[in-house]
Amino acid sequence: MGLTHGSFISLKQFYEMREESDDLLEYIDGVVFMSPSPSTKHQRVSSRLQLKFGNFLEGGACEVFTAPYDVHLKKDGVEGNKIIIPDISIICDKSGFTETKYVGVPDLIVEILSPSNQSHDLVTKLNLYMKFGVKEYWIVNPMLNSITVYVLNEEGMYEQFDIKTGSGKLASKQFDGFEVDLQYVFK
Repeated sequence: MGLTHGSFISLKQFYEMREESDDLLEYIDGVVFMSPSPSTKHQRVSSRLQLKFGNFLEGGACEVFTAPYDVHLKKDGVEGNKIIIPDISIICDKSGFTETKYVGVPDLIVEILSPSNQSHDLVTKLNLYMKFGVKEYWIVNPMLNSITVYVLNEEGMYEQFDIKTGSGKLASKQFDGFEVDLQYVFK
């Protein structure tokens, strides 16, 4: 749910708000969203996925970033300001890095659901990432021990590439050869 309750704020006001807050805040076209503090299970899942992605990508062109790290989504032809804090981002195009954030579009984003913000990740962010062309989007549901992988098709729409619940190995389309065992992720 947005913090600004129907009123829009400027990007400048958003940055001022963040300076005065310890909360994780995101900004989507004038609306501020607060991310809940992650649970212990959320942190364990994030850590395990970060480790797996990091080991797989070691020595290559891509890097793994975890929350809290700002991604200012920017793509030619798409208007507005979107500053988000994905749980995990994999970024291969180094040209968008600044001292404090990444400006551009990550190649892969992972969001780990919390009970209080599921619709934000399942609807708002899914549509946002699709619109900006994030090639692969993983939705991790620690309450159900499941992971769903969406990939962009040729029409620029997400389609489900893989889904697993409880057990099994999940693969990435964007990073050929990468796979993760759900029992490891959710143990």
